[in-house]
Amino acid sequence: MTGGGYTAGMSKLDVAKERIAYAKLWLGIMIVTDISLMAWLVRNIRSADWKIIVADVLAMVGVSWGCYFLDGHIRFAIASLEEL
Repeated sequence: MTGGGYTAGMSKLDVAKERIAYAKLWLGIMIVTDISLMAWLVRNIRSADWKIIVADVLAMVGVSWGCYFLDGHIRFAIASLEEL
């Protein structure tokens, strides 16, 4: 985020808060995506082709793992705010 002058005049604390807020936005998008994938699976489990079901389950696993990873990143970033 340092390119393009976006951080000009911002303190390190403000930059860290903005990065955390941006990560939280993406975490919310990922959670909604995960819920949507689960809802699709529940609704279409009997009628969909098995390849699509497998792809949906793999997508759920990937998005869930991403949520877990991003949550850990956010928690670490919040804990590091004490140092600023």
